Amino acid sequence: MEGTIRCSANYVPLSPISFLKRSSMVHSKRVSIVYGDVKFTWAETYIRCIKLASAVNQLGVSHGDVVAALAPNIPAMYELHFGVPMAGAVLCTLNVRHDSAMVSVLLKHSEAKVIFIDYQFLDVAKGALQILLKEKVKLPRLVLIPDCNAHSSTTIPEDLEYESFLATGRPDFEIVWPSDEWNAIAVNYTSGTTSSPKGVVYSHRGAYLNSLAAVLLNEMPSMPVYLWTVPMFHCNGWCLTWGVAAQGGTNICLRNVTAAGIFTSIAEHKVSHMGGAPTVLNMIINAPPSIRRPLPRKVAVMTGGAPPPPQVLFRMEELGFAVTHSYGLTETYGPGTVCTWKPEWSSLSPDEQAKIKARQGLHHVGMEEVDVKDPTSMKSVPTDAKTMGEVMFRGNTVMNGYLKNAKATEDAFKGGWFRSGDLAVKHSDGYIELKDRAKDIIISGGENISTIEVESVIFSHPAVLDAAVVGRPDDYWGETPCAFVKLQDGNNATAGEVIKYCRDRLPHYMAPKTVIFDDLPKTSTGKTQKFVLRQRAKAMGSITKTSKL
Repeated sequence: MEGTIRCSANYVPLSPISFLKRSSMVHSKRVSIVYGDVKFTWAETYIRCIKLASAVNQLGVSHGDVVAALAPNIPAMYELHFGVPMAGAVLCTLNVRHDSAMVSVLLKHSEAKVIFIDYQFLDVAKGALQILLKEKVKLPRLVLIPDCNAHSSTTIPEDLEYESFLATGRPDFEIVWPSDEWNAIAVNYTSGTTSSPKGVVYSHRGAYLNSLAAVLLNEMPSMPVYLWTVPMFHCNGWCLTWGVAAQGGTNICLRNVTAAGIFTSIAEHKVSHMGGAPTVLNMIINAPPSIRRPLPRKVAVMTGGAPPPPQVLFRMEELGFAVTHSYGLTETYGPGTVCTWKPEWSSLSPDEQAKIKARQGLHHVGMEEVDVKDPTSMKSVPTDAKTMGEVMFRGNTVMNGYLKNAKATEDAFKGGWFRSGDLAVKHSDGYIELKDRAKDIIISGGENISTIEVESVIFSHPAVLDAAVVGRPDDYWGETPCAFVKLQDGNNATAGEVIKYCRDRLPHYMAPKTVIFDDLPKTSTGKTQKFVLRQRAKAMGSITKTSKL
């Protein structure tokens, strides 16, 4: 438009680094991080991150270089989320459950120049470096993070120790701000095989917008107290590593997520917000009375992953937690939708309220649009709560693409939308409800069976602690539901009882034909590893004498 001009006065590339700089001034004396006996203020955290950026820069790390981290939710991991991008580099946080073989693959693929290793995972890192050495790959520099609560001076020859490393940094280091807000700030590896890792690239712009969106969908006021039960390595803690800084909050770090740690932290630090997969909610509601402690105030919990069963929501509310359900993928910076509560729903029965809360809702304010479409025609499905389609996203908080994988990026963005691979329906109000992963849906006798719906019924059985449903080969029906169930301690139930319980509450074809009692394999973020269960169900062989339903 005539008379306008874009210049440094009215245009600055967006970056979540700015959140830390502001909080260091506005909330300079407020506690930023708590980890056992260790405490820092926002002014201290800012200086530590500046020095970290300087120290990284002195190792020869420059614009666009990758710096990896293998660490749990500790202060150093939080500082890396600012210090690495302040040096103009790209942070790659690795899943702490990876073994040496997988870590070596990801280090090689990302070409990480430096890796920060928590002492707990030093052997894993050493194993990974040995593999890279044999493959004649240039090794990244290793910085060891000791246990700061143990006052340990643990170190290893020829490697840098975290606090000593920070001491080499200059407090007057000039932050390397992104010249283009689309520049990469992080790369997060999504689950996959060792032969084809998928590195999801985040931009400064996307991280900035999703951080603020996460603050809003969590209804975080100024100066919240956030308990870290979501792994910081997972989608950068759903972008709340940066979001908490935007609000000048206090980060309560937990190395290991346990029910005792959660209740103790909430009581001692007056926690206002936390998050986690449904497995974390299960951990809370099934904590023995000896561990539970009264909540000093209502705690807002954002959950993601599979929809929490209604009875889990009931029990969380009874304990004083307010649960908000969100949904997203690594490719959408974590949460992409939120089931925003409408006042008129408060007059519904508790059961109806729980069913609505288990929906995925609509896109948050940082995402442009979410839809459920026919993946072939790209037409939106009708809002009849029945017709299934693929969930697709469009907006500024969708990844830049997959690192070094143009074909996978093109496939993901085919048709001008990001294709999630998740199946859902749309309700009359436009709210979406996830039904399954495309790969998890069970097709039995031509009928689609949502494993989520079957799991929800099994979860409601009073003896059940955890459950997952997958397809098992069937010579007659093609495949039928196979339930893997973990019972509550001290409770007994037979396979026949579980099957009858489901048949009384579901169409018979949806009820499981097989029930296996066992622990469920989980990812480090609490998601059930259904591919493992599918392999087990397949190994059991086909059912050859299934009665016709």
